[in-house]
Amino acid sequence: MKIAVLFGGTSEERDVSIASAAQIIPTLRRLGHEVWAVDTVTGRLDSAAEQHLLVAGVAPEPPSDAQIADVRGRAVALSPAAFDIKEVDLVFLALHGGAGEDGRIQAMLDLAGLAYTGSNHIASAAAMDKDISKRLFRSVGVPTPDWLMAPVAQQSVQTLLGWPVVVKPNKQGSTVGLTVVREPARLPGAVDRANEYDSEVMIEAFVAGREFTVGVLTGKALPVGEIVVPGDVFDYQSKYQAGGAREIFPANITAAESTLLQDYALRAHGVLKLGAYSRIDFRRDNQGGFWCLEANSLPGMTATSLLPQAAKAAGIDFPELLDQICRGALKGR
Repeated sequence: MKIAVLFGGTSEERDVSIASAAQIIPTLRRLGHEVWAVDTVTGRLDSAAEQHLLVAGVAPEPPSDAQIADVRGRAVALSPAAFDIKEVDLVFLALHGGAGEDGRIQAMLDLAGLAYTGSNHIASAAAMDKDISKRLFRSVGVPTPDWLMAPVAQQSVQTLLGWPVVVKPNKQGSTVGLTVVREPARLPGAVDRANEYDSEVMIEAFVAGREFTVGVLTGKALPVGEIVVPGDVFDYQSKYQAGGAREIFPANITAAESTLLQDYALRAHGVLKLGAYSRIDFRRDNQGGFWCLEANSLPGMTATSLLPQAAKAAGIDFPELLDQICRGALKGR
């Protein structure tokens, strides 16, 4: 097939997207496909530009405001005509965050009549909006921590959620702009920080305990993984830097707990109407209860990312995972 891999973009997760593409593009070529590398900022890359860009790793921190502003200032108007994308059989979305994951790119591709990986524009938008997704989780019996949307009085947070709380942008990934707030005086500053990334800010009850993740692939839940983090949350540095976290597949939990988490993941995936694959994240509190944190419609896709690790635990290597994702996208047309 002729496949265009879309990556990069203008979100704070640009580096993560480039890292995913650096694994996806050569693997698809080894599978025999003709692959175009397309940075949604600069358009289709020639071989020299591709080689230069795709060797970069993920920095310890997200790109700065100045770096993102520079990227957005150089961005081309993304359209099928911009790089003859209508010539391809499939668009593989290696984008994370922002317009790449919130449904806008997906809507454009729908209008162009192109097959693409991941979920459609409505499902993508619902998964990216944490407030909407949490409401949908509860509608199908998937527990999720209580939350409020800013602005909200500190007394309401105290009464309805208690301390500590997690303050985060409502539509953002990779824990960008997220703060764990343990005392009322720090709440305004945390809301201001989250507001730098999104006009809507969520204040969520903090669940202390173990962190788990469940991948969903072509209608089936993959083995549960546990993420052992050095701090309170699986933050940006823990996710993308060597030694930042330990990831255990399959997780060391009982068969009943694993089955329950897989059931919750399938319900969350289903109620959001996600596509061929996703990743659903959970926490287990100190009393043994599980709480769904969020759904990822375009999870990280380096060979060592969580979804590929879950697939490997199920006996699916990285090339086969990509092949299943591609076939799932074409089947959905």
